[in-house]
Amino acid sequence: MFDLKANGTSVKTEVVAGITTFFTMAYITVVNPLILSEAGVPFEQSFTATIIAAVIGTLLMGLVARYPIAVAPGMGLNAYFTYSVVQGHAGLGYIEAFSAVFIAGILFLLLSMTTLRRRLIEMIPANLKHAITVGIGLFIAFLGLRMSGIITAHPDNLVALGDLHQPSVVLALVGLVVTLILLSRDVKGALFIGMIITGIIAYFAEMLSFTNGVVSAPALPEGILVWNPITAASDVISHSLYAVVFSFLLVTLFDTTGTVVGVAEQAGFMKDNKLPRAERAMFSDSVATVAGSMVGTSPTTAYIESAAGVGAGGRTGLTSVVVALLFVVAAFFSPLIGAVAGLSAITAPSLIVVGCLMLSNVRHIDWRDFDEAFPAFLVILTMPLTSSIATGIAFGFISYPLMKIVKGKWKAVHPLMYIFAVLFVLQLVFVPH
Repeated sequence: MFDLKANGTSVKTEVVAGITTFFTMAYITVVNPLILSEAGVPFEQSFTATIIAAVIGTLLMGLVARYPIAVAPGMGLNAYFTYSVVQGHAGLGYIEAFSAVFIAGILFLLLSMTTLRRRLIEMIPANLKHAITVGIGLFIAFLGLRMSGIITAHPDNLVALGDLHQPSVVLALVGLVVTLILLSRDVKGALFIGMIITGIIAYFAEMLSFTNGVVSAPALPEGILVWNPITAASDVISHSLYAVVFSFLLVTLFDTTGTVVGVAEQAGFMKDNKLPRAERAMFSDSVATVAGSMVGTSPTTAYIESAAGVGAGGRTGLTSVVVALLFVVAAFFSPLIGAVAGLSAITAPSLIVVGCLMLSNVRHIDWRDFDEAFPAFLVILTMPLTSSIATGIAFGFISYPLMKIVKGKWKAVHPLMYIFAVLFVLQLVFVPH
């Protein structure tokens, strides 16, 4: 089914890749419910909803699209849902806010059934595609450095070197050294083995403990929250959530598109600047967004941590199937997953290393033509600095047509680029972030 031999992989490699991807993104099962709890969503509800959305999206991505890309509720989107939507609208409850997610998900699903999503991937200029891959690489490397404490916040310079005497920072650096040694020795599954060794060190150093036990039964205390499109549309209209729906739709659209393009570039899936089965990949994400909103979680997106699995050798949908199965297992082992995911030093080295691997695409960018180079530069720069793939793409989509118009090459730009440039300007200017 997955054509492993033709893709130069094996069941063992795909399983290791799936495990690697899962552990680098397992933090979402804990972080997402914590953020949504600020909006009033019960922790147990959003924990199980996160699992459900991740399983549905990732399983579809593996079985239907057959790509080694995991899907789960997006970081940033959950914060926007909590702080800008629920807390930013007086008298708005989280159930009504999930109605906006539900409507955005349905629109997203309808778009995925058209050729627009495929055309969207095909219309992105080659230089911007490479820039998206590089930007994502910097983003996840910076994420690993920040989560582990190697890089920390600074009141004047925004970021600075962290405290190298902190146990978690030392553990992350040790894990990074171990992973680099394994990679340098061409050990298969180096990223995953590096995480295992780092976890063992953390356990014996008494940094990793399981005080809350290991097993816990999943639950949906409030059941299905949203299911009727008419009622959901009524909630959107009565609370004037049009901008919210637009923002969810646009950000989710380009978050997923950017990640799929970036990971596909890294894995070598792009054929003549086109991605086979692109509609299926987008369909998987949109179904997960609809399903997630029904049971209580913010919009889903393709996860940049999927690049860790690709870096470990994952090349087919079997990797995604393994990730989905591990999310099912995680539903019954929330204390165990929470303990491992809560210690970022275990997974940070993999993110840093994969960031390095993805930066290799910078050599494909044409730096000789300034009208090609500067939009690519903006994409690469803004993704890690704004912690948003969609914002990075937005700056690229806005600057690219402008540069071409100034150079008198406006006919070389796909008409859809102009439309999305205007939409991104409206979203950046008028929608709160």
